[in-house]
Amino acid sequence: MRYRAHPLLHLDLQRWRMRLTLALLFGGFAALSARAVYLQVWQSEFLTDQGEKRVQRIAPIPAYRGMITDRRGEPLAVSTPVETLWANPREANPSAAQIQSLAHILEKNPDHLRRLFADKSKAFVYIERLVEPPKASQAKALDIAGLHGKPAYRRYYPAGEVTAHVLGITNIEDQGQEGLELAFQSWLAGEPGAQRVVKDRPGNVVEILERIKAPKPGRDLALSLNQHIQYLAYRELSDAITRNQAKAGAVVVLDARTGEILALANSPSFNPNSRATFEAARLRNRAVTDTFEPGSTMKPLFVAAALDAGVANPETRIDTGPGWFVIGDKRITDTHPKGVMTLSDAVQVSSNVALAKIALEMRGEDYWRLLTRAGLGAQPKSGLPGEVGGRLRPSSSWRPIEKATMSFGHGLSLSLLQLARAYTAFANEGVMPGLTTLRRESAATGTRVMSPDTARQVLAMLERVTQDGGTAPMARVAGYRVAGKTGTAHKFVDGSYAGNRYISSFVGLAPASDPRLVVAVMIDEPNGKEYYGGLVAAPVFSRIMAGALRFMALPPDAPFDQGSAPPGATPVVPESV
Repeated sequence: MRYRAHPLLHLDLQRWRMRLTLALLFGGFAALSARAVYLQVWQSEFLTDQGEKRVQRIAPIPAYRGMITDRRGEPLAVSTPVETLWANPREANPSAAQIQSLAHILEKNPDHLRRLFADKSKAFVYIERLVEPPKASQAKALDIAGLHGKPAYRRYYPAGEVTAHVLGITNIEDQGQEGLELAFQSWLAGEPGAQRVVKDRPGNVVEILERIKAPKPGRDLALSLNQHIQYLAYRELSDAITRNQAKAGAVVVLDARTGEILALANSPSFNPNSRATFEAARLRNRAVTDTFEPGSTMKPLFVAAALDAGVANPETRIDTGPGWFVIGDKRITDTHPKGVMTLSDAVQVSSNVALAKIALEMRGEDYWRLLTRAGLGAQPKSGLPGEVGGRLRPSSSWRPIEKATMSFGHGLSLSLLQLARAYTAFANEGVMPGLTTLRRESAATGTRVMSPDTARQVLAMLERVTQDGGTAPMARVAGYRVAGKTGTAHKFVDGSYAGNRYISSFVGLAPASDPRLVVAVMIDEPNGKEYYGGLVAAPVFSRIMAGALRFMALPPDAPFDQGSAPPGATPVVPESV
């Protein structure tokens, strides 16, 4: 059986159509070939550059922050390598098990992590910053898409709260925020480097092409602190705060010759390694930023001004009468009336009446001038952030009652660091060296505060304060001669002096034959059985000074007998406040 082909299946294409079709096909291939040749030959550099821009990135290389050490090279602040974990939620779709495992590794709430990954409106979120390398490795081993790590450094402070107020802290970006970390930020920080890397689409670095700039590590910083003395000061201060149920306290230890700060401690303190302890009250460096009325610890400076002005000498006799006298409508009193006494006796028993009577006989500007030379009213320039200058009004504005009260430390204010520095003048025959938080190899240039004779005479008076009959026999150190002065001042609260709130203090020097160390102790609002400076602050001084003298191997200058040791039951003369 034969079938005829259907007419529609019989195509009789005209030759020109076939040729046109072939021409279009070959023309298209020719155009594509020409375009390819053009791009590969004449546009090669442009295309290569565009391709590299899509896969190559300039990645920062974090710089190692400089180490902080004490004067003997003991590390006080070091940077440790860590990793910051971040994620791109748009690329991430972790399972419930992965979320749970990540939360367990990072010790975080699983619901919080789940919300971070679920927010697809963001292409970058921090999962956890400054993670220890082992934990970061465990987290990345979970193979969660879109989870990445970035190298970083975290600051670590081996001594914790002991050195917290001096060193300060860094923020999460490793930038100084408080203390010497802030003051020496540019010195410690260094400069980050840069490198060119190839990243895949998820953002992982698959190849390091070149190092554009090497990171420049920060420089190390050697402090004047002696870590052993610092620990001793903090331990004894903390114990005194607890024992006396006090609000707070501070201690400063200075090398009297060089002006170096060997220790500076505050209580309460904080742990710079744990941000959970960061509270405003704990972060305050009270020895530097807080001012207080120093009370009787100012009497040696007043006596020095009187001696320099020729108004009195150590044997000048003053009649304190019944132990009180009146200026205007104000009454100045002594705790224990002593009648007629010499100026040396007045310092030993801390007589307000005796010094107030001398103050009325001398010009206020003589006292003001000495206080100004001793650094009161101006920042001490130790290098610590937040320094205050205190309050010292011009002598021209002093009324008679103010001249009198200024002689025993009321009507002016200063920081404990300023007070400790002023006492260095008694150790250096009238010259006060500049302060520093950095290690010095030699004595610093100083400022003359008083004459050499005056400094020696006042130092002798201060030594009597620690002997039997003085206000501070509890400040004595076995085997050493000690000189110093107690202070017990009513706190100035809401425009008036509080009757039962005190600042107890003691500032002293040793060995008195050739003073090398100055230790200042301040206890804020002791609420225990005692509040006198000779009973609250002086024992703290004794223990700190004894340990510091041993650490520095300074030779004894007194026999190891009962006369140089702190007394057992010897009565302490309460000081007038």
